[in-house]
Amino acid sequence: MRIISGIRSSGHLHLGNYFGAIYSWLDLQEKNDCFFFVADLHAITTPYNPKKLKEYTLQTAIDYLSLGINPQQSVLFVQSTIPQHAELAWILATIASVGELSRMTQYKSKVKELGTSAANAALLEYPLLMAADILLYQAESVPVGKDQKQHVELTRSLARRFNQRFGPAFTLPTALMAKQGFSIKGLQNPEKKMSKSGLAKDCLFLTDTPQEAQKKIQAAVTDLGKEIKYDPEKKPGISNLINIYGLLRKIPIQKVEQLFAQENYRGFKEAVSKEVIKVLEDFQNKREQWLRYPSQIEQVLDEGREKAAVVAQETMQKVREKIGLF
Repeated sequence: MRIISGIRSSGHLHLGNYFGAIYSWLDLQEKNDCFFFVADLHAITTPYNPKKLKEYTLQTAIDYLSLGINPQQSVLFVQSTIPQHAELAWILATIASVGELSRMTQYKSKVKELGTSAANAALLEYPLLMAADILLYQAESVPVGKDQKQHVELTRSLARRFNQRFGPAFTLPTALMAKQGFSIKGLQNPEKKMSKSGLAKDCLFLTDTPQEAQKKIQAAVTDLGKEIKYDPEKKPGISNLINIYGLLRKIPIQKVEQLFAQENYRGFKEAVSKEVIKVLEDFQNKREQWLRYPSQIEQVLDEGREKAAVVAQETMQKVREKIGLF
């Protein structure tokens, strides 16, 4: 099965990125035809530092590799090195309506956050670029969280509309939803997804030292009572920590509740800290190994770009012929 996915290049990855995306990618790459990219074009839809963008893009690619993305099994590339992403997004804009784009949940959320005057047109067209990312590689499935499912649905609608209007050109993708883990919450604000844009202590970065990670987890917001019980509505803080621990240990939520039925919050946080630190130390050791050989990182991205370009060019040639372009 052809799989496509990517993460914005906005600095080092955090635990939410790991569990929300790469955690599932590692299994998917074993038996599927996977294309994973660093989404630097998506990164420029909101305020960013141009002097830092290349650095952040490279950091994200190194993080992918350090977490286990295998360039022998998967195609790893940088989005902007394949110009067909932007070209196809423009073509999709000709068959999409402003109404359907303005109804997208994430667009409305961003406009509310930034204000109408600060929200650029790229935010409105963001779903078109995401659709192009998917359709360009004829992806059959896209691993996403609940907040991205609407984008995959729009992609299917656009692909179906194009195919009906101009003739078969695109595979209709489906959203691949995770059973658990696609929504790791902030440590200080467990009502919202873990994000770099929040408070520093709200986010567990994969580059945090063991001391920093332990301090953040011990300071994590919990809830009234002492019971280690999974209840996202009434106990969002402790539920978030239960989810993290369960994913780290690869055990179901019910098992976590059983293991800590007699434990208090402090003791449970200590257990979570130990498991988090194991992952961070393993990641950081592997990252150091990759950093010793920068030429290998460039080679991986160059080879990935070449492989991705073959598929992208083939799709765009078909699209151009369908719509009457040279």
